Amino acid sequence: MPMTSRALTLRRVAILGFGWLFVVLGVLGLFLPFLQGVLFLLVGLYLLSLESARARLFRQKLLNRYPRLAQAMDHARAFIHRLRERVFGRGERG
Repeated sequence: MPMTSRALTLRRVAILGFGWLFVVLGVLGLFLPFLQGVLFLLVGLYLLSLESARARLFRQKLLNRYPRLAQAMDHARAFIHRLRERVFGRGERG
């Protein structure tokens, strides 16, 4: 079933909100020893790149310049997919 424009707007706001939340947690994690700063930054960047062309371009430039970062981004992407399955259920995609 297609999503309504209200549902799409709510989805976009939620993704952007969580993306920025993870970025803020990542910045804090760079200075606090009990948070995984880089992981949170990568998850936040991945979420932001789902809805923002500028973040998507920035992510691609980072991955091209730092190939080892691609492996960390894959771990962040897997984390997001597991989180999405846990929150929305296994059968639902979107």
